[in-house]
Amino acid sequence: MGNVISKEKVMHVAELARLHITDEEAEKLTDELKSIIEHAQLLNELDTSDVEPTTHVLKLTNVMRKDEPKEWITQEEAVKNAPDQKDGQFRVPSILSE
Repeated sequence: MGNVISKEKVMHVAELARLHITDEEAEKLTDELKSIIEHAQLLNELDTSDVEPTTHVLKLTNVMRKDEPKEWITQEEAVKNAPDQKDGQFRVPSILSE
């Protein structure tokens, strides 16, 4: 597979992204992108037939408690120590100006 990255394509993508890059920066980015793609193509040569697909590099598992119903406080108990409450709800100073 030939190199699909050209200076013109780099300049075009930079223009689409509203980035101003110089010719020198475009040349450098073109070389860097070509190098990245070449490295990625090397990975295609690896035999991964015996490798199980992964979604994460570490074997992580969630540790969760059993979901069981339990007693909880009532709405009245939740607001009883609030400095300001009305109709069973906490009242707080407004942060939006009118």
